Amino acid sequence: MALPICRSRGLARYFSTEFDSDHPASALRLSTPCPVALFAGYPTREMNESLYDRYGWQSDLETFSRSEPRVVRLRLQEFVGDASPEQLRAWDQSVPMLQRECRELTARDASAREYTAILEYELPRDFRRPDVIVLERGCVVVVELKGDLHPSQAALDQALGYARDLAAYHAACAGHSVIPVLVNRGSDPEPVLRDNVYVVAPAGLDLLLDRFSEKGEPNISVSAFLAPDSYAPLPSIVQAARELFQKRPLPLIKRARAATEPALQHITAIAHEAARTKTRHLVMLSGVPGSGKTLVGLQLVHAGWLDDLAVERAGGRPTAPAVYLSGNGPLVQVLQYALKEAGGGGRTFVQGIKNYVAHHSRRRSVAPPEHLIVFDEAQRAHDAERVAKVHRKSVEKSEPQHLIEFCERIPEWCVLVALIGDRQAIHIGEEGGAPLWASAIRGAANWTVHGSPSFAEVFGSTGVATRWNRVLNLDTEIRFHLTPKVHQFVGGLLDGTSPRGLVPIASELHENSHRFLVTRDLNTAKRYIRERYADAKEARYGVLASSKDKWLPDFGVDNSYQTTMRLRVGPWYNASPTDPMSCCQLETVATEFSSQGLELDCALVAWGSDLLWIKDGWLSLIRAERGEN
Repeated sequence: MALPICRSRGLARYFSTEFDSDHPASALRLSTPCPVALFAGYPTREMNESLYDRYGWQSDLETFSRSEPRVVRLRLQEFVGDASPEQLRAWDQSVPMLQRECRELTARDASAREYTAILEYELPRDFRRPDVIVLERGCVVVVELKGDLHPSQAALDQALGYARDLAAYHAACAGHSVIPVLVNRGSDPEPVLRDNVYVVAPAGLDLLLDRFSEKGEPNISVSAFLAPDSYAPLPSIVQAARELFQKRPLPLIKRARAATEPALQHITAIAHEAARTKTRHLVMLSGVPGSGKTLVGLQLVHAGWLDDLAVERAGGRPTAPAVYLSGNGPLVQVLQYALKEAGGGGRTFVQGIKNYVAHHSRRRSVAPPEHLIVFDEAQRAHDAERVAKVHRKSVEKSEPQHLIEFCERIPEWCVLVALIGDRQAIHIGEEGGAPLWASAIRGAANWTVHGSPSFAEVFGSTGVATRWNRVLNLDTEIRFHLTPKVHQFVGGLLDGTSPRGLVPIASELHENSHRFLVTRDLNTAKRYIRERYADAKEARYGVLASSKDKWLPDFGVDNSYQTTMRLRVGPWYNASPTDPMSCCQLETVATEFSSQGLELDCALVAWGSDLLWIKDGWLSLIRAERGEN
């Protein structure tokens, strides 16, 4: 879709206004140059204990079509509770129309009377509610009703998002077609397929539903569809931390459990062995971005069995079972904000590596209270020179060396888990990676190193016992499994890969319901996002921008140093959408320094002078102004 064009710079110099087969940007299949790009993500939020009551109305089509419209509307109103006057009017208009179409369908096919109609079904975690779900023979139809004359891009993507998530995360939908339908009063009764969504006028809905039915197949079971835990999307990092702290079962899709469970069980066994044999262990858990390393780390930190394994300290004081450390300041702040009800400002389970090192390096006789320490993004651990600069004092130890020393103070046993992301070092002093950890552990007594066989060469000369197991490498993307080639496409775009190489990837992403939308108009972008997530109260969307771009303030994106330094990332990612500090206000901007490792359901990326396409390559205007290559 091409969003309206307005005067702008930045990407206007890169994206062609016409499809150009010799230009790499053509792979986007977009026609509007712009400084603002929207990247639609995957919604993930809080799970309900039961799904049986997560709808406003549920019955077979015969019962629904013969019920009093007022009775149906009252049931919907009772379920939603805070329905606006506009919503009530929409139900008063749409329910009779739906009943008419259902009567026409059942008159044509008597067996359709046994289909199921579910109105205002509430998806767990993010509480979105598709208007209507129809369970037919062999298929699930998701119907969105809009009063507009013509379908908007946001409405199309909203319907597509419902179908995509049901197909991916709902057990009853596995192996069945899940079909998105958008009903607009100004559309044609003959359905049209737009962006993989069927668009139709109300009068054509009955024929369309009849077309989808897979004759000879059994009807989708309503009891299976509404069964508890039948819908289980992967939780966001923040929500996973909340659920683990509150000791609720962590819902995971089968793919996520299959990808991470072996590593989690293996590290659990290592901890039990360490406690039993009074030994110390370094575990290198590696993996590609989005493979679930952080999820494994959070589960380890909150595992209840650690309470029984901890060794009693002086005075019989109970010890904290484990701690999650990270050098990613924004991630730490966001998790601490989410866990602040735990006490200590959320610092009981989540701490920044800088403060942890400063605290324990000053108190050389004090042992850390934990027995299991998880260090996220350990591939970015600081070397000795960087540690000295950060702590502003003369030190000769790297962060891994400090952690090994701290762990040796812990009574009897300990497990240090280093979460290693593939090729994710981004700052000076973070390039050491695994060799930095090998140097830190070299010659240590009573230690065993665990990891995937890929670490064997690096740790081979350390003189420390080693055990290698392939389960300690997570090589499957679970967070972005529906669009596994997003990184490949973006990387190719930035590398200047030819369109012939990118178009197939872009087409595959498009078919899998991922969207890159581009516009020059910031207000158009904001309208799209607000409409797209109007019914998703738990969704988080916000404006991201480079901290160095000089053009963006002219277009209403204040990424100035003073403004972004005042950003409070905890409430920005966590607060209610109505909170002035929430990212959903689409006013305050998060830069690369306050968004790394964190998630948004939809990112509005403001792109100005960061990179310009000049002739046959990218140019950074900032570096060019400095006289750099």
